[in-house]
Amino acid sequence: MNWLKPSWQAVLAIVLCLIAVALGAIAAPKVDPLAQPAGTLIYPYAATSWLIFGALLLTALISMARIPSIVEAVVLFIGAHLVAWLLIGGIAGFEGQARAPYFLLLAAAWLLGWRCVAVLSGIRPMANWARTALRLIIPAIFGAWILIIWEAVTRGAGIPFILLPPPSAIGARIASSLPVLGADVRQTIFKAVIFGYVVGSGAGFITAVLADRVPFLRRGLLPIGNMVSALPIIGVAPIMVMWFGFDWQSKAAVVIIMTFFPMLVNTVAGLAASGHMERDLMRTYASGYWQTLLKLRLPAAAPFIFNALKINSTLALIGAIVAEFFGTPVVGMGFRISTEVGRMNIDMVWAEIAVAALAGSVFYGVVALVERAVTFWHPSVRGG
Repeated sequence: MNWLKPSWQAVLAIVLCLIAVALGAIAAPKVDPLAQPAGTLIYPYAATSWLIFGALLLTALISMARIPSIVEAVVLFIGAHLVAWLLIGGIAGFEGQARAPYFLLLAAAWLLGWRCVAVLSGIRPMANWARTALRLIIPAIFGAWILIIWEAVTRGAGIPFILLPPPSAIGARIASSLPVLGADVRQTIFKAVIFGYVVGSGAGFITAVLADRVPFLRRGLLPIGNMVSALPIIGVAPIMVMWFGFDWQSKAAVVIIMTFFPMLVNTVAGLAASGHMERDLMRTYASGYWQTLLKLRLPAAAPFIFNALKINSTLALIGAIVAEFFGTPVVGMGFRISTEVGRMNIDMVWAEIAVAALAGSVFYGVVALVERAVTFWHPSVRGG
């Protein structure tokens, strides 16, 4: 049995597949309303059920053979996604008619996808491009399966559209509403978020340097900062709207408040991160405060500063969107979400959420890339 390399995911997938075979039809038939004079039963998966069962069993069996890891991963990827595609495609027009075998087969395909990710995670390529590719492929497969399960469950179980639309409907709404989404992104992100992020983070950094220089500020400002950072945004946003008006300036003010104190606290902590031996060494070289700050303490504080920047990249987007719920022109992501919920256009609400999530992920990723380029000397970067 040296040729056999069983995995619990593949074994469990085979068991689920055999149970699904024993239970019978994947989905319930329905009556053709156009049939005359009597209704005609239409059976879903009539032509593809054998292909679904065969692809699952064959993929699971091949994955348990002692073959190269990359070959096993490719087989698992093709088999798992082929079964998922056949299941979702076959349930179209039969939403809500899925039976237990449908969900068992979906779970079996998911197990094979899990095994694919596990195999890819165990591969240790020598080339840099291959390692980079794996770092992108593995989370992409993981994220794709979240969407696959979402799509399959909502269609198979017949979940009402108003409660949870399938990802395909959300994608179609994004494609048909690009001008509206573009205007909302321009109002919320390119005006309120970016301006508030830069001003709030910059002001927090400058204040932290001053607080480090002046003990009075450090002892008096940090406790107040901790208190202000705990203020609820729902209470702050209406006040900013009354102060600065309904346009993007009031949303930028909320973002400034939300990003100022995380940067202040993290920068102050980072400036204290350098050791006493390093500071004594700088003093033996007759370095003044600003030379020590620029050449020792700020580089040592860089991981703390970038940690604050990454935290602020998400806080800024959340703050701007929530602030738009309390008064804004007829454009903006928060305005669109609150308006479309009232109109029961739930797919548009999810489209705005998806765009906001994508924008936040890109924002965070850009800051993380800059951090890797700037703090390349740090052990966390060298080891990553």
